[in-house]
Amino acid sequence: MTKPNVHPSAIIGKGVRMGDGTEIGPGCVIEDGAVLGCRNKLWMNVYIGPGTTIGDENQIHMGVVMGHVPQDMAFSGGATFTRIGHRNTVREYVTIHRGTKEGSSTVIGDDNFLMANAHIGHNCQLGDRTILVNLATLAGYCVVEDGATLSGMVVVHQSTRIGRLAMISGLSAVNKDVPPFMLCGGRPAVIQGLNVVGMRRAGLPAGVREDIKRAYKFLYRDGLNIPHALEAIERERSSAEARAILEFVRSSKRGICAGLPAARAGQAGIGAEVEGTSEEEETLLPRKPSQGALK
Repeated sequence: MTKPNVHPSAIIGKGVRMGDGTEIGPGCVIEDGAVLGCRNKLWMNVYIGPGTTIGDENQIHMGVVMGHVPQDMAFSGGATFTRIGHRNTVREYVTIHRGTKEGSSTVIGDDNFLMANAHIGHNCQLGDRTILVNLATLAGYCVVEDGATLSGMVVVHQSTRIGRLAMISGLSAVNKDVPPFMLCGGRPAVIQGLNVVGMRRAGLPAGVREDIKRAYKFLYRDGLNIPHALEAIERERSSAEARAILEFVRSSKRGICAGLPAARAGQAGIGAEVEGTSEEEETLLPRKPSQGALK
């Protein structure tokens, strides 16, 4: 067992607990009552607010602010919390704010990668293995499910949900829920296809990916309204992943992102097959223009 290694210039509050092997770098401030597990590394000038609990083996880089008061005018100063899991990488100058209503928490799971200057607002919930690229921003009460990726400078409206293994393209503004497994982007963001690469990397079998594709087509390509699309997905009674899309849409309070109009999707090659791709793929690559389109 290796005792915590705390730099002499760090400021440690009352009642702070640290597990074996945790390193606290120069200039760090850890407020009263914070709890850090084992083998964490805090680089220089990290701030950890009161009511923050951090698991094991997290890498917290320079200038991170974790568990500070929320940017919410309704915050009354009550005791609120930040819960961080295990093996997260939190890069330079990320800000993570604690809950706003008394007793509430901002919660981050395990194995997440939060790149420089990302912001996670009060009461957000992140699952496991998510990626927030530089300057991605979550307003309060957002939910990001397991394996989702937010590219650089994505902005997500408060109380919006990003589904499992969804991927949001850079510079997008998301103001509606993004169902699981979707590719999404734009200002405002729209559904542009399926995250085929992400699903394969996650090890989803071909049959499951085909079920997801059918659910996607019911929602976004067959001209059905949402209730009829959900009925069609329900009739399929297919994989758990397709049913997860069904339940996600049913439980949406903000509504889900729209799809591209069929004409625009066809012009862009979105949702269309491209020469050399397999039958199950959706793509954002432009398709070869027809002879008529060149005239």
